[in-house]
Amino acid sequence: MKKITEPVVIGSDHAGIETKKFIMDLLDQHNIAYEDVGSYDPNVSVDYPIYAKKVSDIVVEKGIKGILVCGSGTGMAIAANKVNGIRASFSVDEYSARMARHDNDANVLTLRGREFPVSEIKIIVETWLSTPFSGLDRHKHRIEEVHKLEE
Repeated sequence: MKKITEPVVIGSDHAGIETKKFIMDLLDQHNIAYEDVGSYDPNVSVDYPIYAKKVSDIVVEKGIKGILVCGSGTGMAIAANKVNGIRASFSVDEYSARMARHDNDANVLTLRGREFPVSEIKIIVETWLSTPFSGLDRHKHRIEEVHKLEE
């Protein structure tokens, strides 16, 4: 994985805590700084939109990337994408992670915390973090079209 210098903000609901811990260990292995905004206790049920908002607000404010984990990955994607400036992508494999960054300049990655192998999580996270946005005019134009939907 190419050297990542910017920090990452990470959050999860109760169903994503174990996967979040795995991701934080992975970030530590790559010397990538991160901020964990919760949740912290897998035995206490919490509402995923709270953590999607916490991560998304920091991503927008600081211009960094974010990672969110819930049971299915879908709820976090839906909630994060309600925040202006967020382009959250639920990635299920290396290809979807790479294209989310390359074509869509996704700034939040959402992942499934239940019934998904950590070996796949590792590949997805490393790919997503190390893939740059292409910067191609056609992709910039499409992202601007998405921003118009936020207005």
